[in-house]
Amino acid sequence: MQHAVGSPLPPPHQPGHGPAVGWSPAAHHPGPHQGPAPVPPPAAAGYPMRSPHPVASQQAPAPGPQPAPGPGPRQAAPVPPPPDTTGHVPLPPGGPVAVPSVPPATAAAPDPTTTTLAVLLIGPAGAGKTSVAKYWADHRGVPTAHISLDDVREWVRSGFADPQTGWNEHSEAQYRLARRTCGFSARNFLANGISCILDDAVFPDRPVVGLGGWKRHVGPGLLPVVLLPGLDIVLERNAERSGNRRLTDEEVARIHGRMAGWYGSGLPIIDNSQLGIPETAQVLNEVLTRSIASPPSW
Repeated sequence: MQHAVGSPLPPPHQPGHGPAVGWSPAAHHPGPHQGPAPVPPPAAAGYPMRSPHPVASQQAPAPGPQPAPGPGPRQAAPVPPPPDTTGHVPLPPGGPVAVPSVPPATAAAPDPTTTTLAVLLIGPAGAGKTSVAKYWADHRGVPTAHISLDDVREWVRSGFADPQTGWNEHSEAQYRLARRTCGFSARNFLANGISCILDDAVFPDRPVVGLGGWKRHVGPGLLPVVLLPGLDIVLERNAERSGNRRLTDEEVARIHGRMAGWYGSGLPIIDNSQLGIPETAQVLNEVLTRSIASPPSW
């Protein structure tokens, strides 16, 4: 309760008594009445006004023992807001994404355009991961978010550890932090009914930037798909980039060669060398339909 400047503070709460509503010094320090009695406000129409001093015109009774005052009216305790809310909208807590349930043999094939999914799009620089992921997210029948690990890594401005200057403990730490941030965001989106597609250059021969971290941070229900066009295509697309997103031709060739290790891994691979973005997104839907029916082992 707030009080105007200069007004007396209420007395401390005593056991057995409720809050002192309408407290004033005169009520707790009785003394001889001084000055004229306050003029009561006019009575509302239809309701008789009761005098605040019913014995004012009668002789005051002789002083004697007075009954102890009973407990005053109690105010209801304020109800604390529910935990983890934004305004008045409760948010379900995020948790690991479960493996998609396999539909029965008699059921129709699941529609990946209307199913809440968590997808990880893997590929080398220049494979078209970000472009395909954005298009796929834009053309779904359910709310879908796109989370790019490169974008999250570059949230760090001052002190950004660019892997192009050399992979070291600082670039590795920032990569791990960005991946964990992506996983946390994906779980929160999915817990609130929003699908996610994440993209990252995950290497099959390097555990630090491998699939294990993604499974740990997002959940076993994450559906990985590899996007792997030919080397000439990724070199051409890399040449159109600028800033720290553009790599040297030697680096692009090295990354592309390491990505070839996904062949034989059991993960679905899309060669989009001759496919545009809409066509690649359509093939991605077909791959995800099969992945939902028979989740890959990874």
